[in-house]
Amino acid sequence: MAGHSHWAGIKHKKGRQDKERAKLFSKLSREITVAAKLGDKDPNINPRLRTAIQAAKESNMPKENINRAINKSEINNALNYTNLRYEGYGVSQTALIIETLTENKNRTASSIRTILQKNGGRLGESGSTSHLFYNCGVIRIEKKKMNDNFALELAINSGANDCNSRQDYHEIICEKKDFYKVKNKIEEKISNLLYSGIEWRAHNLIKLSKEQKEKVITMLENLDENDDVQNIFINCEL
Repeated sequence: MAGHSHWAGIKHKKGRQDKERAKLFSKLSREITVAAKLGDKDPNINPRLRTAIQAAKESNMPKENINRAINKSEINNALNYTNLRYEGYGVSQTALIIETLTENKNRTASSIRTILQKNGGRLGESGSTSHLFYNCGVIRIEKKKMNDNFALELAINSGANDCNSRQDYHEIICEKKDFYKVKNKIEEKISNLLYSGIEWRAHNLIKLSKEQKEKVITMLENLDENDDVQNIFINCEL
């Protein structure tokens, strides 16, 4: 396991998760609305919606906000949102994968290109950085809910590939295609998962100097401030 390369997780560790709560809720609401529009409004039979609602609850998003986002899915313009992935490079040739949810791909591409250029990076072609990552499902369970052996057994019985026990949580890794199946099996045994999602993990994390890290973090923060950006993955240690 190469380690963390998901900016949302790194940002959480650095205590930045409450910096712009309204912006975070807006992004979570958008994902809930689109998930409800593309599938059933019942999260029990719509796995994407269930995962989106879980992410919202993890961020302490009020129940009324979640319900409002689901109801908003009945508005026709929600159909215009599209998931788009951008690849590029940042400071010191760090590789990036940027996942967006947008109703205007030209605006989004232009904004991301500008942010990267202003921070010493550049937008790449499709496939230019994705070969440096692998796509996988990630599920985290609070450490206090089970011991290491039980977590490993649960991972194996659920069809996952790997299980790593950290200081505060157990992290279960599975193939992207098996994510919802594995998640459902785990939820039969454990309720209230700490986190679940599909991520791009770097095969190898490069090391940066303190100055380089500061520049990379500034770039990531600028990208994160864009309303269309949902997830950012990078192949360096922060």
